[in-house]
Amino acid sequence: MLNNPYQTYQKQAVNTSKPEDLTYMLYQGIVKFIRLSKIAIENNNFEDSHHYNLRAQDIVSELMITLKQEFEVSKQLASMYDYMKRRLMEANLKKSTEILEEVEGYAVELMEAWSVAMKSNKATN
Repeated sequence: MLNNPYQTYQKQAVNTSKPEDLTYMLYQGIVKFIRLSKIAIENNNFEDSHHYNLRAQDIVSELMITLKQEFEVSKQLASMYDYMKRRLMEANLKKSTEILEEVEGYAVELMEAWSVAMKSNKATN
């Protein structure tokens, strides 16, 4: 069976990336799946919307698992991730693009902040 070249590339990227790059990829994934879920709702394709929403929820769960609780910022992020996941579940039940937009906004902010932190860290090392 032939593999999809894009999937092969993605798998290789994940296997060879630094932890901070993986976190950034997770943020990108949340944004991607929320956007796909919104499009699916707008097209009355609730099955796809549900699928994409669950993917976004899974990524938020993964981010929660990877937090190092000894840091104060991790406790704050855990609270934010918990809120985002609850809102994603609510959006999934209500098929609400408004709630998805709210969570997407938080995910974009986190992704941008993470990007700035990564650049700052590279500049100091």
